[in-house]
Amino acid sequence: MAQLTLGKALNAGLRQAMRDDDRVVLLGEDIGTLGGVFRITDGLLEEFGAQRVIDTPLAESGIIGTSVGLAFRGYRPVVEIQFDGFIYPAFDQIVSQVAKLHYRTQGSVKMPITIRVPWAGGIGAAEHHSESPEAYFVHTAGLRVVAVSDPQDAYRCLRQAIASDDPVLFFEPKRLYHHKGEVDLASPLADAPPLGLAKVVRRGADATVIAYGAMVRTALDAAEAAEDEGISLEVIDLRSLSPVDYETVNASVRRTGRVVVAHEASREAGVGAEIIAGITEFCFEYLESAPLRVTGHDIPYPPAKLEKFHLPDLDRILDAVDRVLDRPSSISGVKGAQL
Repeated sequence: MAQLTLGKALNAGLRQAMRDDDRVVLLGEDIGTLGGVFRITDGLLEEFGAQRVIDTPLAESGIIGTSVGLAFRGYRPVVEIQFDGFIYPAFDQIVSQVAKLHYRTQGSVKMPITIRVPWAGGIGAAEHHSESPEAYFVHTAGLRVVAVSDPQDAYRCLRQAIASDDPVLFFEPKRLYHHKGEVDLASPLADAPPLGLAKVVRRGADATVIAYGAMVRTALDAAEAAEDEGISLEVIDLRSLSPVDYETVNASVRRTGRVVVAHEASREAGVGAEIIAGITEFCFEYLESAPLRVTGHDIPYPPAKLEKFHLPDLDRILDAVDRVLDRPSSISGVKGAQL
């Protein structure tokens, strides 16, 4: 076991994938000499050379288009989108081409493309540097969408994404790049849990809190705080946003009867809405109260000095827990209040 930051774990995952398969090539803006703006690709140019670690022009549509051509030729391209908000110029390529080519060719052409996205807020960045665009891609058939929350999953899931024959949007919570944890660098990839499985990161009995990415850390903090008041929260890390592991989610909700879903992205038509719809469909007779969402607000991402008011925090999650448990909360006694 090694103690690594999430960023270093991603670097180790890329290195191991490139050692395992010489068809793996990296493309992105400033990923070579600079090692990426977050240094995730640091040292890989020196080890694997400029034929496999390719600095590209500042043209996201062109980067994805190039990766499609490489995939056609049998390579396994790994693309870095420098910041989440820069992915939109590549949106047409991703949803119209990358997601459809396997289907369009009746299975004869695979698209083993991994698109790494430094993602979401919490670092005090400028406009277009703290977006949460995952729902756009979850809605697109033909794409896998993954969001990691700890160094072990960062290392293992990235290798699994690169080895997959499906295109994968791989969201990396940039505010956790320096978060440390134990990483097993030696375990065979074949022994790892499947890429599409959710993970119960904390067992509990009174309510289920479902999160992904950096919000998993906030949900765990909420579970610690709730324990001081005698409340036992189960926390699930979704890991895979498409497909969703409803088997794990439903089993938890059927045990607890209450659920809160938390994510940074906007509330309207977000991942949380789909998760709650699925839970209501599969677990309606087990629910003791209406499921609740704790999300970002339906506004453009705010300036750095205001982002703390936008991001779901400990208090907002605990307030939602109080509401599903019918305890005093922010809306208790408010006339006409709606859940």
